Amino acid sequence: MTPEHIDRPAILAEVTAAFYRYEQALIGNDVEVLDELFWHDKRTVRLGAGENLYGIDEIRAFRAARPSKGLERELRNTVITTFGDDYAVCSTEFTREGVEKIGRQQQTWVRLPCGWRIVAAQVSLMS
Repeated sequence: MTPEHIDRPAILAEVTAAFYRYEQALIGNDVEVLDELFWHDKRTVRLGAGENLYGIDEIRAFRAARPSKGLERELRNTVITTFGDDYAVCSTEFTREGVEKIGRQQQTWVRLPCGWRIVAAQVSLMS
């Protein structure tokens, strides 16, 4: 891949919009949008601070059971990088009010016929 294929402005804008749409859905507990933005496939993976979810069905069950309060967070050090027209990585740190630990989140996004979708996500907490 050549440098001119990395972070093309139009593609970067699309992924950035999808990432922040996900973030708004996350803090608003909009399960419908969260579900929409994950690839609906058994190969989709979400590894969290306390869960390892393999496949869209496990991710959906996790979302349905998750409490809807205390989801607000502040992002920092967000980096979104696109590679070509169909692949992107989004990395960020986050903090929650009253919580000392810093969280990290990384998502792999792929453009599918239905639009940009998360195919792999990882969330962790640092001390």
